[in-house]
Amino acid sequence: MGTICVFFEHEGPNVKLLLIGFFQSYLPSQTPSGLKRYRQKELQILRGDGHGQRIPADRIYDYDVYNDLGNPDISVDLARPVLGGPDRPYPRRCRTGRPTTNEDPSSESRGTSVYVPRDEAFSKVKNDTFAAKAFKAVLQILIPSMGGGSIPNADLGFPYFTAIDTLFTQGIELPDDSETGSLPSIIPRLVKFISEKILLRFETPQFVNRDKFAWFRDAEFARQTLAGVNPCVIKLVTEWPLKSNLDPAVYGPAESAITTELIEQEIGGFTTVDEALKEKKFFVLDYHDVFLPFVNKVRELKGRTLYGSRTLFYLTPDDTLRPLAIELTRPPIDGKPQWKQVFKPTWDATGVWLWRLAKSHVLAHDSGYHQLVSHWLRTHCVTEPYVIATNRQLSAMHPIYRLLHPHLRYTMEINALARQSLISANGVIESSFSPSKYSVELSAAAYDQLWKFNLEALPADLINRGMAVEDPTAPHGLKLTIEDYPYASDGLLLWDAIKQWVTDYVAYYYQESCIVRSDNELQAWWKEIRTVGHGDKKDEPWWPELKTPDDLIGILTTIIWVASGHHAAVNFGQFDFGAYFPNRPTIARTKMPTEEPKEEERKQFLKNPVEFLLNCFPSQIQAVIVMATIDVLSTHSPDEEYIGEQIQPYWADNKVINAAFERFNEQLKEIEGIIDARNADTNLSNRSGAGVVPYELLKPFSEPGVTGTGIPNSVSI
Repeated sequence: MGTICVFFEHEGPNVKLLLIGFFQSYLPSQTPSGLKRYRQKELQILRGDGHGQRIPADRIYDYDVYNDLGNPDISVDLARPVLGGPDRPYPRRCRTGRPTTNEDPSSESRGTSVYVPRDEAFSKVKNDTFAAKAFKAVLQILIPSMGGGSIPNADLGFPYFTAIDTLFTQGIELPDDSETGSLPSIIPRLVKFISEKILLRFETPQFVNRDKFAWFRDAEFARQTLAGVNPCVIKLVTEWPLKSNLDPAVYGPAESAITTELIEQEIGGFTTVDEALKEKKFFVLDYHDVFLPFVNKVRELKGRTLYGSRTLFYLTPDDTLRPLAIELTRPPIDGKPQWKQVFKPTWDATGVWLWRLAKSHVLAHDSGYHQLVSHWLRTHCVTEPYVIATNRQLSAMHPIYRLLHPHLRYTMEINALARQSLISANGVIESSFSPSKYSVELSAAAYDQLWKFNLEALPADLINRGMAVEDPTAPHGLKLTIEDYPYASDGLLLWDAIKQWVTDYVAYYYQESCIVRSDNELQAWWKEIRTVGHGDKKDEPWWPELKTPDDLIGILTTIIWVASGHHAAVNFGQFDFGAYFPNRPTIARTKMPTEEPKEEERKQFLKNPVEFLLNCFPSQIQAVIVMATIDVLSTHSPDEEYIGEQIQPYWADNKVINAAFERFNEQLKEIEGIIDARNADTNLSNRSGAGVVPYELLKPFSEPGVTGTGIPNSVSI
């Protein structure tokens, strides 16, 4: 029999109930009669009444729209639209109850901190350790100092490539004041005392240490679509010609300028377009429809430009991708028709530099989509409603609460920090990524058009993108379209391990479907996620039902995968792949020199294409801000909690659950060995070879620091 403790907590005139069940888990129907009232009371307290402003001591979970990213009281330029609702569907965040702004009653006022229920705040240990403290130091001290004089001209680019190298070899001198003086002790990896100067100096990323010039190669450009930091976007081409789904009356002709004739010039002698389609040889990075509606708005902003883009790849016999063409598109503007042009790898000098410039635009699109959709939207943002619903509807004694709790821990705190400084008006993302002030709106458009819960399961995502087909005879029940696809092949190992652990756990508590259907807390939890937390999509037909143990296993495995494996895959490689920003520029600041060029621009490009490319790259301050941010985001703290590493204390006395967790732990250790063996296999060109960064992002465990490996339990950085 487990131990149950009931505590009453006094806070002024209020008395709060804290119900903590040690060791023993209870389904609602199994709760001892003496505890039923306390179980229900605790959930009532956690839900609150939807009124009043939250204070740090509160333990109340409620929902609100994203209406606190702008600051219209300071400037009309800092006003931002509400995200969430019929106009801009979006997941919900935790309600804070702050007063509205004076200028816009639909916007919530901002302050120096954002409320999160105190159970979700970083523990003192975590708050005092590297990751949390460093994140705040970068956002609140280091970045403001950049604009305060270290780099006085915000538009100043890098004059030559060797100037980029000095960020790793010499560093940037910071102002010597009380705040920056504290940075070497908080973020010693970034800020150092050298010769009585305070220097911001970056560690050299693994990518540069292995092959400094890899970013120049088309093969590496293609490889990173499968084994980089954003490997979950590339998809199989199944229809030809490529076409847009946007309204041609608004955005211009829908059909791509990448024609059959053009492509057969590139693959001539190997195959035809029709044969390549049948053999599943064409793949595309498609940033056309999601970016094009924002192009004209972004171009109205100083120092910004944008295109929609498509990049077509061909699968070679050795399972590597070869870029064939890049199409950049600008919609009609100022009475001028749609402009689009296709760029190809070529041998003449002008064509070579146009191709490099086109690649820099595509990479900026990929960086923006990665940060706003693959990372922020698909992990941080969509998970917050799971956290809120879990605490509002599942008692702390509920076995599913206990299964999910490690995977939902700290997410609300890190999301609150993101709303303060990362995705807020004029924050890191807006100031340094191509979509600028429309960045989070773009993520809302992606949520509206693309996000489906059932497709967040890794197998379903791969099938949906044409990167796999169901095959009962193949490992994991899937046959990969590209066998050497590191994210997919390693991810499926982890997916299966998670699913087996969840299956063993669920089977212990839910032997029959009737137990699932009669669990009122569980049913309320799933209903609230669908109809409130993701309420803008409540009527979609793709939501899974929750009637059987298999239904529950699928839902839980998806949530845990998103919070652990998916997040690790798109987060912890950011510094290694993005710190040397020519490999992943976050912004392209100049138009292509072939888009209605002025004579002066044309001459400048032809005279000095290197300078033209450097001017297209991020400015010095944009680059440094992003580099500092992704350094911290890529860091594991000393107290990191990795998936399957430590069993939760409330399972310690349960022999069945204990044994299942031990199997899970052993399976994860085996996965580490399998990944090491794959990275040593010279036949797998997408993860091994001269100067190639091995794919380790889905290895479960890691040492502290920037390691490019390790899967934390939750979205906690």
